[in-house]
Amino acid sequence: MNATESRQIARDSLFVLVDLRRDGDDHDHRIKMRNLSAGGMLAEGAVKAARGMSVWVNLRNIGWVEGTVAWVQETRFGIAFRDEIDPAAAKAAPSSAADVDPFVVLRPYANIAGPTRAEPLRKI
Repeated sequence: MNATESRQIARDSLFVLVDLRRDGDDHDHRIKMRNLSAGGMLAEGAVKAARGMSVWVNLRNIGWVEGTVAWVQETRFGIAFRDEIDPAAAKAAPSSAADVDPFVVLRPYANIAGPTRAEPLRKI
């Protein structure tokens, strides 16, 4: 798959904090996952990433996924996964209460209903 074809893969915009481990590191880095597709993700964080670097990302309901840094631009970088994943599984509700991540925010918000009360909201 060339660069043009890979840009056509459907991606879901989201904001999830995930753990990233760089090749050779003995600790994890907490980064933001900005979007996700079957073949990779957009990451953001204060971690030194370089194109071609091997990394592992811990995705909810999937586990550790191996990938390679495809590009870097300031604090954002793209990760191409070695094997395709099911992005719907990573966005699904946690399998147990212990897996609940309080930092998950999915977009868009357009479908959120407004107040259901008949009385007007009061000014504070």
